[in-house]
Amino acid sequence: MQVPEDPGYDVLVIGGGNAALCAAISARRDGARVLVLEASDAFWRGGNTRHTRNMRCAHDTATGSLSGPYTEEEFFEDLMRVTKGKTDQDLARFMITESKQMLTWIEQQGVRWQPSLGGTLSLGRTNSFFLGGGRAMLNALYRTAEALGVDVRYEAEVTDLEIEDGMFLSATVRGERIRAKALVTASGGFESNIEWLKQYWGEAAENFLIRGTRNNMGTILRLLLDAGVQEVGDPTQCHAVAIDARAPKYDGGIITRLDCVVFGIVVNKHAQRFYDEGEDIWPKRYAIWGRLVAAQPDQIAYILFDASSLNLFMPSLFPPISAPTIEALAETLGLDPEALRATVDGFNAAVRPGNFDDKILDDCRTEGLDPPKTHWARRIEAAPFYAYPVRPGITFTYLGTRVTHEARMMMADGRPSANMFAAGEIMAGNVLGEGYAAGIGMTIGAVFGRIAGREAARLARGNRQQGDVAVSEAAHG
Repeated sequence: MQVPEDPGYDVLVIGGGNAALCAAISARRDGARVLVLEASDAFWRGGNTRHTRNMRCAHDTATGSLSGPYTEEEFFEDLMRVTKGKTDQDLARFMITESKQMLTWIEQQGVRWQPSLGGTLSLGRTNSFFLGGGRAMLNALYRTAEALGVDVRYEAEVTDLEIEDGMFLSATVRGERIRAKALVTASGGFESNIEWLKQYWGEAAENFLIRGTRNNMGTILRLLLDAGVQEVGDPTQCHAVAIDARAPKYDGGIITRLDCVVFGIVVNKHAQRFYDEGEDIWPKRYAIWGRLVAAQPDQIAYILFDASSLNLFMPSLFPPISAPTIEALAETLGLDPEALRATVDGFNAAVRPGNFDDKILDDCRTEGLDPPKTHWARRIEAAPFYAYPVRPGITFTYLGTRVTHEARMMMADGRPSANMFAAGEIMAGNVLGEGYAAGIGMTIGAVFGRIAGREAARLARGNRQQGDVAVSEAAHG
C-alpha cells in the first residue's frame, strides 16, 4: 500500500496582516502546523493593517473602551445603509453575530484597547481602538503566533499556486514548491496594481494614491480566479477616501486622511461644488469621497473652510494652505479667483441658521442650492481661509473570492473548494458591495480569519488522521 506523502504543514497562510494572523493563530490553537508567507520584509509586514486604528464589533453593553451598546441589528442597519443593500445579507448577519466574540478573542491574543478618539469620528460607542494603533496590534498578534509555534517567512512572495479541481496542492516561492493540506489566502486585493486599476478606471488611475502597502498587486486573487474560484464584487468598487494630494504614492496611511469635509465645501479644479458635504455622519460617508474625487477632472479637488473650523478636526500630516481672502486662496491653489468667489458667495447665501453640532445630524443646512449641504452648513466668512488639496486614496478593492460561512472558497461551478479558505480584503466583497463604515474592514478580517484558520485546521487534522491510519496499515500490512 502506498503511504500518502506528508506535506509538512497542515495550513499554509498567504498574507501577513490582521486576517492572516488571526487565521494562523486560530489554526495553531486548533492543533495545526502552520506556515505564514509574508511578501514584505519584517519592517513592512502586515499590509494595510499597519495603518488601521479600530474595529467595529457588535456588543450589548458599554465596556472600558466603548461608551454604550451597539446591537447586532443597529450594526446591520448601518451596513445596509452604507452599502445601499449591496451585501450578502445572510453572510453579513453571520459576521455581525460572530463579531461580538472578537473584542474578547482579540484581547486574548495580546491586543489592547484604548478609549476612542474624539472629533469628527464619533465612534466612541461603535468602534474599539487599538492601543498604539495598527502596528502595535500587529506586533501583538505576531508575538502570540510565534510563541504558539507558527512559522513565519518574510520576503516570501507567492508567484504560483498549484490547484487541481478545486484542491490546493502547493504554492511556489522563489522556485520552491511549498505544500500543505489546506490553504488560507489573506493577501489583500489589487489596489497597488495600477495597470489592473486602469482596466476599469482608465488613465484616471494614474492619479490615484495608494494609502497602504505597495505589495497588494492582486497576484493571489488572479491565480485563484484563473484556477476557477468564483469571483464576487464589482471591480470598480473599493474603499477610497479623499487624502492629502501631497501624500506619497504608497503607504501614506491614516495620517494623510482628511476629516474636515463636513466643516466646509469641496470644489473641483473649476471651483465648482459636486456633492453634499453634510450628507451623513462622517464615519458613514468618509469612504465615498475617494470615488467622488476620482470622478472629477484630473482627479483633484479642494476642501475649503474658514478660521472658525480650523481646530475642529485632526489635521493631516501636511498643514493646510491659507490665505487672507478667498481670491488669494484661489490663486495659491491655481483656481479661477472669480469662479471660487462666486461658489463661496452662492453657498453662503444658501446657508440657513441652525444649531451647529458635528456629533449629530444637526439642522444647519442650505436651501435652494444644488447640490445641497444637508447638515453642518455654516457660512465661510471668517479669515484667514484654508484649503487642503485632495486626491483619491485607495485602501483596498472589493473584487474578491466568494466564500461560505466557513470562509471556504466557492468554485465558479457552484461547488465549495476542497481545501481553500479566504479572509480579509480578498473576500470583503461578499459583505461590501459598495460603500464603507469605519472599522468594518478589520471586522471582516478578524472574524473570517479566525473562522478560516479553525476550519482549515479541522480539515487538515482530519486528513492527517487519515494519513496516520494509512501509515499504520502500511506498517502492519
